[in-house]
Amino acid sequence: MKYREIRLRAIEPEDLELLYSWENNNSWWIISNTIAPFSRYTLKRYIRNSHKNIYETGQLRLMIELIKEKQTIGTIDIFDFDHFHKRAGIGILIAVEEQRRKGYATMALKCLSDYCFRTLQLHQLWCNILANNRESIELFTKQGFVQIGIKKDWVKTVDGYLDEYMFQMLNPV
Repeated sequence: MKYREIRLRAIEPEDLELLYSWENNNSWWIISNTIAPFSRYTLKRYIRNSHKNIYETGQLRLMIELIKEKQTIGTIDIFDFDHFHKRAGIGILIAVEEQRRKGYATMALKCLSDYCFRTLQLHQLWCNILANNRESIELFTKQGFVQIGIKKDWVKTVDGYLDEYMFQMLNPV
């Protein structure tokens, strides 16, 4: 799947070291709800099984790649895929810091939303964003996601608790 300057592609075995470094960056664990590191063995198994389709696994991870530079800069995920209710959650990470705020996350989200609504024929997408994550809130609202609720004191941090906002986008068609 391509959208202007980026391509969303399947995970390849060569992505192991990238995924290992990204998944084990504990500064991102609060966003991904992770509390322990991933082993290379676990990630190798995950990559080995990534060929299974979303109807089997309920999830799909795609790598965000800059077409011209052939640089992988992040991931975008579909999770909690519910075929019956026609909905799924979305998460995104632009892991390469110098590639942030250049519009690549917007392109990836647009490309994935189109795929979800056109190909998977979903009725709605949703995401949860921590209240202090202004960049993600801006990204998703600019793409048509609407805040539908707040989970008060939802995530515990070393400094206290953070609220988590719930966002939703209905199929525009």
